[in-house]
Amino acid sequence: MSYIPHTKKIALVDCNSFYVSCERLFKPCILKKPVVVLSNNDGCIISRSSEAKALGIKMGDPYFKAKEIIIKNGVYVFSSNYSLYGDISRRVMRILKYLVPNIEIYSIDEAFLDLSSMPNNMIPSFGKKIRDTILQWVGIPTSIGIAKTKTLSKIANHIAKKQKSGIVNLIGIENIDLILEKIKINDIWGVGRQTSKFYVKHGINNAKQLKNMSSNWIKNNSNVLAARTAMELRGISCIDLEAYQAKRGSCCVSRSFGKKVESFHTLAESIASHSLNAAEKIRSESLLAKTITIFIRTSLFQDKKIFYSNSRTIDFPIATDNSIEIVKNALGGLKSIFKKDYKYQKTGIILSGLLDSEKTHNLFSSPKENRIKSLMKSIDYTNYRYGRSTLSLADAGLNKKWNIRRKYSSKIDTADFDCLPIIKVN
Repeated sequence: MSYIPHTKKIALVDCNSFYVSCERLFKPCILKKPVVVLSNNDGCIISRSSEAKALGIKMGDPYFKAKEIIIKNGVYVFSSNYSLYGDISRRVMRILKYLVPNIEIYSIDEAFLDLSSMPNNMIPSFGKKIRDTILQWVGIPTSIGIAKTKTLSKIANHIAKKQKSGIVNLIGIENIDLILEKIKINDIWGVGRQTSKFYVKHGINNAKQLKNMSSNWIKNNSNVLAARTAMELRGISCIDLEAYQAKRGSCCVSRSFGKKVESFHTLAESIASHSLNAAEKIRSESLLAKTITIFIRTSLFQDKKIFYSNSRTIDFPIATDNSIEIVKNALGGLKSIFKKDYKYQKTGIILSGLLDSEKTHNLFSSPKENRIKSLMKSIDYTNYRYGRSTLSLADAGLNKKWNIRRKYSSKIDTADFDCLPIIKVN
């Protein structure tokens, strides 16, 4: 008996206007209202509700540019709240892993699912189950696109966002040219701005035209990525699911200040805080850092005569995830590059040369180092349970006046009891 392989069936689950949806979780009164979320320091618009899109508010527009429309139409504005968004994202991804073992987390609000083993007739109802479960358990609305390849599932998802059901299934549709004809070339996953300009110049304006272009023309006029995209549009899977996520090689934590900073003490607080966050991140992934880089700079838009930017890289004697050691070296590096009489706008640290702690053994480890590891575990557990910075180092400060500007913050953190909304019952 010959083996007949399963046709690949890939679902893309995408949370609708994710940052906006997270803010709406605790404010049901704004469910049908126009809402936008701003980037760091309340700079640009990075998430919009469908109602805000209908008003002509564009993605990436500076807040000041859209302020007139926002005020005129009573648009609700929120500063970005990444601790909230990260926690909600983890909840959504846990549900997806529970429902489908083989998944690839593509971004904070997107994941590819492998449904290849599922019979075609069960796929629509299973897609509805995924959508209903996430909405019921977390409260986040999603769109789901299902197709034979990742690229086609992206297109299906693009269409699903505009449909009431929120689900589009292209499995079993033999001729999808009518669908692809409506997809602009710049809306295809993997086709960048310059590539789309090249295609348009050669009369390729939509996904159908790219799909039906001869392989020889693509080979002679473009690159391997373009050929792969065309094959995916034809229903031939060329991009595998990356269920296993390789561990990162570096970890960067940086922030621009809400207002410019001159004092060394304030810069030191920010560097210490960034170092603690980075150390916590690498410990959560069982990694050790070999090197730390500290950088500071003034505004890029200042006069060149008063612009200053510098960095310092320090190698650890032994790869470490010890917050105390990392902060100590970071502050030492800051002292060597700090200059007085400058108004600094941004600081950051990069931990690099990351190693897998489970595969790295130190022959010279001492009982003291083992005690420090236990201390780090205790700190991480406490901060996970009671909220970030519940336990911290004095070097990171308490008030953090240097922090980013968040004038419109909802101040909700589902990982911190003190930042949970209070519901009053009559």
